[in-house]
Amino acid sequence: MTQTELDTSENGRTEESCLTLSVDGMHCAGCVSRVEKALAEIPGVQRAVVSLADARAVIKGSDLDAQQLIDKVTSRGFAAGIARQGASVAEQRSDIEHRQHASARKWRKRTLIGFGAWVPMAVIHWAGTTIGLGHVHDVTNPWFWVLAGLAAAVLVFVGSGFYASAIKAARTGSTNMDTLVSIGATAAFGFSIVVVILKVLEYTGTISGPISQPIYFGEAAGLLAIISLGHYLEARTSAVAGSAVRDLLSLQPDEVTRLETSDDVEGTTISSADVKPGDLMLFKPGQRVAVDGSIVAGRSTLDESVVTGESMPVERDIDQPVIAGSLNLTGKLVVKATTDGHDTTVARIADMVRAAQASKADIQRLADKVCAVFVPAVLTVAGLTFIGWGIVAMLAEGAAADRWVDALVYATTVLVISCPCALGLATPTAVMVGSGAASRRGILVKSAQSLERAASIGAVMFDKTGTLTLGAPVLSRHTGDQETLRLAASLSSASSHPLSQAVTRAAAEAGIAITPPDSVQETAGCGITGTVDGRSVEILSPSAAAKRGLTLPDETESTTETVSVVCVDGRAAGTLAFQDQLRPDAAHLVQLLLNDNLRPILLTGDRRPVAEAIGAAVGIPTHDIRAELRPEDKSAIVRQLSDEGTTVAMVGDGINDAAALALAGSLGGIGIAMGTGTNIAIESADVVIPADRLAAVHELVQISKRSLNTIKQNLFLSFVYNVIAIPAAALGLFGLHGPLIAAAAMGLSDLSVIGNAIRLKKRLSKTL
Repeated sequence: MTQTELDTSENGRTEESCLTLSVDGMHCAGCVSRVEKALAEIPGVQRAVVSLADARAVIKGSDLDAQQLIDKVTSRGFAAGIARQGASVAEQRSDIEHRQHASARKWRKRTLIGFGAWVPMAVIHWAGTTIGLGHVHDVTNPWFWVLAGLAAAVLVFVGSGFYASAIKAARTGSTNMDTLVSIGATAAFGFSIVVVILKVLEYTGTISGPISQPIYFGEAAGLLAIISLGHYLEARTSAVAGSAVRDLLSLQPDEVTRLETSDDVEGTTISSADVKPGDLMLFKPGQRVAVDGSIVAGRSTLDESVVTGESMPVERDIDQPVIAGSLNLTGKLVVKATTDGHDTTVARIADMVRAAQASKADIQRLADKVCAVFVPAVLTVAGLTFIGWGIVAMLAEGAAADRWVDALVYATTVLVISCPCALGLATPTAVMVGSGAASRRGILVKSAQSLERAASIGAVMFDKTGTLTLGAPVLSRHTGDQETLRLAASLSSASSHPLSQAVTRAAAEAGIAITPPDSVQETAGCGITGTVDGRSVEILSPSAAAKRGLTLPDETESTTETVSVVCVDGRAAGTLAFQDQLRPDAAHLVQLLLNDNLRPILLTGDRRPVAEAIGAAVGIPTHDIRAELRPEDKSAIVRQLSDEGTTVAMVGDGINDAAALALAGSLGGIGIAMGTGTNIAIESADVVIPADRLAAVHELVQISKRSLNTIKQNLFLSFVYNVIAIPAAALGLFGLHGPLIAAAAMGLSDLSVIGNAIRLKKRLSKTL
């Protein structure tokens, strides 16, 4: 699903199908679930996907009321608003940095306050007698009240955020991670207050003593301090793991030199966001291109690797396109903008990466189901722990009161040690890294599902023209008279098909005047028909011409060339023969797929002799070459293999591939479009790869496998941690200092998941 910004009317109502909200205040899987459930309650909402990492909610539906959605999210305790529309790349980058830094700053402040109070408390508690402070647990000792005061300060200044979140969740009848932390800290502090009251009553003689139960002021403060430290480190490391969008946006310069004319040598410096189509821009060697455009003066070598993934610099001359984010290496260029400063290639790629990171992988459904019942289950276990150890206390002889203290400590340890956050972060962190690594190689993955499914691909189906071949065929020869060629070229001028463009180029090089056609109809897999100068003209594939009952010239039997039949006024008037070059990395890619036990299949509408020649050149086995196919035939083959249990990837670039690309994705596989493909092919696909790097198909599979392995490792670590830690806490294996140990363990669990994602990022950067 594409993440689309939304224009709203004065009353906030819209008929558009997709709306994006910014949501602040989420910090665990429970928060995500609460927002998604709240949005799903609104009539007209078909689907709501909330991203913890991106702090956004993407809502799909009909007749959506923006204000109603915002109010609903706000009622759940989160700050919400329509994601800023029309923001420049610099503003988007600033927003991301502000959000990441704001979260880190918030938790850093709480951590400093928490540790600033807890460390002195620990020193007073454990070394008070040694350093001459006396018995600090005596209510007559001033240091006892210092401990109480510091603990109270921590609960107010550090715990307030946890309490506010827990209370907001409770008001809506739900729970979250902060519920567990708040109850745990309150239990430790509240018990200590009860002990203090009893000690005061004992001191005043109101009750008899001795009151020997310990106080847990230090545990309450330490619990909040350690968890705040974990959140702070989590915020810092999450920014590292999910830096793909920020890095992409940093490729577009904030400012650009605009020229009045191409002869202007000075120009004026303006914000790249203010560039409009048609503006002239100056780029000197060493500068990055700010906005997509076409060269009107100058010649240079550009490094497009950060955008397209192609490592080799490319030469660019007058009338050739340049891409925003490219680095100008050698010459001065004057470029005419073809887009505005908001709608650049960099911005579009960033939007696609952000949409992928906001989506959910299929494997995350299990984690979501567990997270939905996790906190209530933990509260139940904690309650049973307290009751169980309470029964032990009642049955115990002697110091039964101490046993009740044990029960409280063990129940608190259960609350604190449980960690749904790690489960919630297991999949999104790996998806952020995987989609980011893919984007750095020019591979645009539109959803987390596509990234996940690429790991299980069993067969890769390739279109021929424009996919295995360069898609820039040349007219090698033709039969018929000059008028036949003129009519064919005139009709072809209205088509973007590579063969049509080859005919148009050949006519132009021969000096043949082209007449715009009066009417045109293009049928995928069959050919193009229309009217030129009042005459009926058709350019058909040999199979389509044969079905029409036309007598085919002998030239259609060529074994090495692609042949089309030109018909004028219903009669075969000549042939057009084309030759296309294989992509340089096509054979290498096929070999890589075979080495990984993946099945390469060639699908083409071309004649079988031509298909077999291409297949043999790249190494595709003859039994996996399918020729003379119509678009519906390609779709049927995709469906057949899918029904047999094979996960299919379809790679194509043309109109006749669009149905098969879309079908592959709908059947649990993925559609992969070449970057230079038609708009309909790119829109139908789940993944877009660089036009000049077919080997990116294999890179996608490798990134997917490693990302999926990391997700599985993260989920395993999270499940195992909770399965072992919660029962151990309930059994009292962590002792009377269990809450502090639990707080540290919970933080380490979160960090292990994020650290694993960072490890994935480093592995992908080194090995691919």
